[in-house]
Amino acid sequence: MADFTLVDPKGWEHDLHSIYAAYIGYFQTHNVPWYDRTWGYLFESFDTFLSFSWPVITATDTSSGKAHIVTRLTSLGAFLKMIKTRFGETLPQPPNIIQIVPFETTNRHLRHVSDYAMFKKVYSTLPAAVLSALKARVKGGVPRAVQDLWENKDKTFLAIDFEWNERNDRTILEFGYAAVRCGHLGSLGHWPPNPDSNYRKGHYIIAEHVDKVTNKYSPTYPWQYAFGDSQVVSKTKLPQIVQAIMSSLASAEAETSANTLVLVGHNIQGDLARLDDLKIKLPHNMLILDTMILERNMYANGWRGVMLDPKAGDKPRQAGSSLSLEHLLLSFTVPLSPTSTAGPSPSKRRQTPIALPQCTLHNSGNDSMMTLFALQKLLEPTTGSPSISKKATAKTNGMALPMPMMPMAMPFMIPTNNMSLLSVNGVGRPGSAPRAASSYDLAAEFGQMSVESSGYKGSFNGHLSAGRDQAAKRFNSFPGPTGTAKGG
Repeated sequence: MADFTLVDPKGWEHDLHSIYAAYIGYFQTHNVPWYDRTWGYLFESFDTFLSFSWPVITATDTSSGKAHIVTRLTSLGAFLKMIKTRFGETLPQPPNIIQIVPFETTNRHLRHVSDYAMFKKVYSTLPAAVLSALKARVKGGVPRAVQDLWENKDKTFLAIDFEWNERNDRTILEFGYAAVRCGHLGSLGHWPPNPDSNYRKGHYIIAEHVDKVTNKYSPTYPWQYAFGDSQVVSKTKLPQIVQAIMSSLASAEAETSANTLVLVGHNIQGDLARLDDLKIKLPHNMLILDTMILERNMYANGWRGVMLDPKAGDKPRQAGSSLSLEHLLLSFTVPLSPTSTAGPSPSKRRQTPIALPQCTLHNSGNDSMMTLFALQKLLEPTTGSPSISKKATAKTNGMALPMPMMPMAMPFMIPTNNMSLLSVNGVGRPGSAPRAASSYDLAAEFGQMSVESSGYKGSFNGHLSAGRDQAAKRFNSFPGPTGTAKGG
């Protein structure tokens, strides 16, 4: 290990194999009989060309994301100087050498390649370098990398959100998720995904804390999940539930290729900390995407166009500023035209205003659903707004419970296969059976199933009455047509 050397990747820009290929092409184009020259043996094969002992590193190109074995221009100069010194002839620098801009900024391992066996050994490390760079590019919100990831139609995007106690961040109050399996939809030719029918989603309320542990400065709204059924579960069961969701969507771990699962969140660092608290095992090759960072970079690079600062209102938004989830969603309600010609064509990225669903944020189920929708809207500007569910119930022990803000007009009842509880004009009434799922409809998957909350011994009647007392204080996050907030 005495010869282990680290070097700054800056200046290491020339692909080694392309130097050899460029010379062979140059000789052909200019009719140079290299095979008759005294130095010609150096170009008989790539193996003999490597006998010069080239110093190299591995690096990925910033624009393409592809990995290369690269050397410095000074090394090529040393090679040409050697030919002039030993053979008395001067060779020019050939055109068409592949030149990259290294994405890596940290020091890289320097190696000396003197034969093809060593070149193959270094070449075998390129897939791992690609994966490492891809993880960094996606986590850093590089727009081109994320756009390519989406357009490949082979990943599963899982948006998650936790709500926790502001006095003790280890006390989790809610968990919500939404997922879309692009590989499944792409194979069926159903593209782009429909948020209403193609998102698998779920919302879990922690039974031990609901309506008991509340936040003063950042209140949460556990009973206002707008896209399906909430499920009340014991805190001891939450790690199992989260791990099962992850495992059902992730592919096998691999050293040299990315997982099919992409974890998504808006300002995701807090959610990653909660996963760590729950001791959730994440695949090491999983990609992590923060929609806040992605949108910030898209705006800075002109992918979204010019918009006003959501805080100042009358001033243009500054490049490098970040949007909260609420402000990001509100930005979809105004027309935007990209100012950059980089990336997809501007006509494909022109944003048509949409009407947002009247759902309350700071509910983990709503936040995760709208985060996944926001990601798709950023990458597919023609995406329509999701619809809220007419049925909003909390389930536990197989019993459907009306939402706490709805007045109770009838005692609890257990729905049969032909009956479900719907809220109609504030009154719980029997409704129609759920619709049949199509071949690409994920709405009936795991996120809509009832999970039994074993171990919970509290009184749900008390929870409901407490929830109703708070309902009058809860408001939707998005303004109505008149610009005023509507009551929840």
